[in-house]
Amino acid sequence: MTQFNQRNISMMMDLYEMTMANGYFAGQNEMKRVAFDVFYRKNPDNGGFAIFAGLEQIIEYVENLHFDTDDIEYFRSLNLFSEAFLDYLSNFRFKGDIYAFQEGTIMYPNEPIITVIAPLIDAQLVETAILTQINHQSLIATKTRRIVSAAGGRTVSDFGARRAHNVDAAVYGARAAYIGGASSTSNVMAGKQFGIPVSGTMAHSWVMFYKDEYEAFRHYAENYPDATVLLVDTYDVIHSGIPNAIRVAKEVLEPMGKRLKGVRLDSGDLAYLSKKAREMLDDAGLQDCKIFVSNSLDEYTINSILNQGGCIDSFGVGERLITAKSDSVFGAVYKLAAVEEDGIFVPRIKMSETVEKITNPGLKKVYRVYCKEGNAVADLITRADEIVDMDKPYRYVDPEKPWKNRYFTNCTVKELQQLVVKDGKRVYQARSLDEIRKFVEQQLETEIWQEEQRFENPHKHYLNMSPYYYELKMSLLHEAQNA
Repeated sequence: MTQFNQRNISMMMDLYEMTMANGYFAGQNEMKRVAFDVFYRKNPDNGGFAIFAGLEQIIEYVENLHFDTDDIEYFRSLNLFSEAFLDYLSNFRFKGDIYAFQEGTIMYPNEPIITVIAPLIDAQLVETAILTQINHQSLIATKTRRIVSAAGGRTVSDFGARRAHNVDAAVYGARAAYIGGASSTSNVMAGKQFGIPVSGTMAHSWVMFYKDEYEAFRHYAENYPDATVLLVDTYDVIHSGIPNAIRVAKEVLEPMGKRLKGVRLDSGDLAYLSKKAREMLDDAGLQDCKIFVSNSLDEYTINSILNQGGCIDSFGVGERLITAKSDSVFGAVYKLAAVEEDGIFVPRIKMSETVEKITNPGLKKVYRVYCKEGNAVADLITRADEIVDMDKPYRYVDPEKPWKNRYFTNCTVKELQQLVVKDGKRVYQARSLDEIRKFVEQQLETEIWQEEQRFENPHKHYLNMSPYYYELKMSLLHEAQNA
């Protein structure tokens, strides 16, 4: 078997998922239903929000979850599992329900992004795969959004494939980057698999192969007259690269009735060089020639370059996007919230000396609250059986300041989770990547406060609780403490 064979990724799990499942099976608890919540505790880069990505791959995973004969043989070789349990695995299919935010939803810490309600073993086995997809794709989508925001309307392309941590990280990272606002990717596999526009120019090796820079540029222009973008920093941008690009524009392209599409800078002082290049191109009558830049860019370097007057039309961003270099761990977790007993889901809570690690218990709903102008003012957690009535002032609890009486007035709400998998089968209509990308844009343009979108000290989006839900959480904390 090679990496090019179709893969069954059901084994993408931590060993303890399987050892716990074997123990549950031995105790005849495999059919007891439970609820797990997926949430995260901190926005990357101390930002004001994150973007939910990876849902489509999660649905694909649970629908196809099964164990092949060689998987069972591998488990048998570990000498950890009973034959009865291995026989059970040979016919295993996920039989649970999954509720989730719509992919592309702007999200915030500590709210349940996904809730899995399923037989105990089913819910346990999917933990690792769910977290892998959310933690990776949400991280890259969020990082890309920061970079796109810094670019201020200029296009951003994902150039990160060669610096990604693996083939899958490159391909699914490109998907997430497109959701986050990148206009294209250099990754051909991602382009084919997800329909993402692909882009690219040439490498320095193209220029170095030919006897001189002009010949390299000329051959490229002759091959791609409708899409000529020339890499001008192999030798000397000002004294060689730009003059040779202008010469090719005049001597090769214009006689063909074509225009030079652009030049790319990949080293040096990008602010200074882009300004000089713009001046030289304009003086040569190439005002329509775009300037592309690359080379270890992120939101901070882009901000700095533009603040210094850099004349740049498009950014190719690689390693710092595809690895989210400045804050490379998203940190979503998967925690038990409730256990079914006699047909009723009984809440469970995780205690901790670290307050941030105390979980929100029980079956619940999460709503986004909107003011009459349409901005999202907060999110709200309630018990699953509550009805939220915003026709009159609605009292809520700020869990950080529970002693204060707070009300939502003249507001509306939208429930954020929806059923996406029922009895192990998709009930959620897959949306195109373009639709997901546009959904992100729409939220950030019309719903999410600009103050939450600042890079430095963003406004905090509050996660409030209904009084009924807050009382439930406090009662469980007191019970646990007394026990």
